[in-house]
Amino acid sequence: MLAAVAAKVAALKEKPSLAVIIAAGNPASELYVAKKQEACKKVGVRSLRFDVPATCTTQEILAIIKKLNADPKVDGILVQLPLPSQVDEDAVIEAIDPQKDVDGFHPINLGRLSRGDEKRAMLSATPKGIITLLDSIGFEASGKICAVVGTSNIVGKPVAYMLMNRKATVITANSKTKDLGAITRQADLIVVGVGKPGLVKADMVKQGAIVVDVGTTKLASGKTVGDVDFAEVAPKTNAITPVPKGVGPMTIASLLDNTLIAYERRRK
Repeated sequence: MLAAVAAKVAALKEKPSLAVIIAAGNPASELYVAKKQEACKKVGVRSLRFDVPATCTTQEILAIIKKLNADPKVDGILVQLPLPSQVDEDAVIEAIDPQKDVDGFHPINLGRLSRGDEKRAMLSATPKGIITLLDSIGFEASGKICAVVGTSNIVGKPVAYMLMNRKATVITANSKTKDLGAITRQADLIVVGVGKPGLVKADMVKQGAIVVDVGTTKLASGKTVGDVDFAEVAPKTNAITPVPKGVGPMTIASLLDNTLIAYERRRK
């Protein structure tokens, strides 16, 4: 994906640009933004960074977004979440021009996705990366039972919509689901992203299933793990993503692909 984006960008006179807004005080956010900036450099996308203090207000971030929306040289706008508790995240996300919303979080993009209009939506970066992974191994969602564990607007809901758009039978589960195993054992595909280490065990997965682990938790030991007990579950699967270096790099690649798509759409 990165090679394809780099090849297209290399042929452009004016390079696409991605603006990132980040609030101080979150080491994980710093790491994610650094990885995104590094990836921008690799593919030739211009990277702009706007730092705000941990004490920032909603209005301060909205003022930055207003300028970026109006700037014809900015193609993509990304606000690194989470934001400080005093900031209204919904207001910030809704302020971004939907055409520049490369994270795919804006209600207009989620709305288009939910009604099956993927060509006009800006697809959420992580779900888009997951579908690309599934396509790469020839997974046909049509007619399959897919369990999506976690119903966030960032991963769970959009990936469920994308699977439904591909005629899958989708079962969603959340923190109130009584017997999670009863749902996941039916599934040909399990997508899990709730941030609970080792939540999915081998007895919750049927033989030959495909498992996509979106969860990331840093343990006290410093090790990063997912929501799936990888060592226990992997032998039962036809395919499984590791944590780290599974879905994470796909999210960044999708983000850059979305930036290029935003650049192209705005110039048509």
